[in-house]
Amino acid sequence: MLTLIVSKDNSGNYTSISEAINAVSYREKARIIIKEGIYREKLFSDKSDIELIGEGNVFITFSDSGREILDNGLKRGTFRSYTAFFSGERLLLENITIHNGAGSGKDVGQAISLYLDVDNAYLKNVKLLGHQDTLFLSPLPEEEREKRGFYGPRCFSPRVRKHSVFEECTIEGSVDFIFGGGDAEFRNCNIVSNDDGFVTAPSGKSSWDGLLFEGCKFTSPLNKMEIVYLMRPC
Repeated sequence: MLTLIVSKDNSGNYTSISEAINAVSYREKARIIIKEGIYREKLFSDKSDIELIGEGNVFITFSDSGREILDNGLKRGTFRSYTAFFSGERLLLENITIHNGAGSGKDVGQAISLYLDVDNAYLKNVKLLGHQDTLFLSPLPEEEREKRGFYGPRCFSPRVRKHSVFEECTIEGSVDFIFGGGDAEFRNCNIVSNDDGFVTAPSGKSSWDGLLFEGCKFTSPLNKMEIVYLMRPC
């Protein structure tokens, strides 16, 4: 397995995570060790089999949002607002924080921290921080609710079933902050509502497993649990 080291102080192979990901060929199995630091970058990985493992406090942040107007006059939209996007066959993320700092959904709309389009993903001790639409679990629904609503990395792809496991992770947000059609298991995770709204908005097929929460804690630092709902009706 190829092993690369990312370090802000030039002691590794690269100083940015994006550079390390781009250095991996599609079919090459790779492990990227990320040294402590704040990494202000938007990640895109379509590698087949990759691992990102943090050492110390690794904080990845970007601030794109769905309502942002681009140079072509169109909104960025939900599915291009991600801080980190991963596709491929296998992914391991460990000891990493991924943050979308765009702000409250009431002000900026959707702002994805992590977009997962991986056949099988395993995340341990990962923090996903945001507000509206923090974590997207591919695939997309079958039909758009609004024109160009799905525009993004996988808008024209077949709706293929995906599976993710989250273990001892923290996921923070407000509105629909765990959403999408993928199957996912959440084991001993901390699910934090930082404003009122729906925690989940699943859109998978009725024959699929959907979302399973085992040993998780649902909390809010704002004492707003009385106006937090577990799931938005389809």
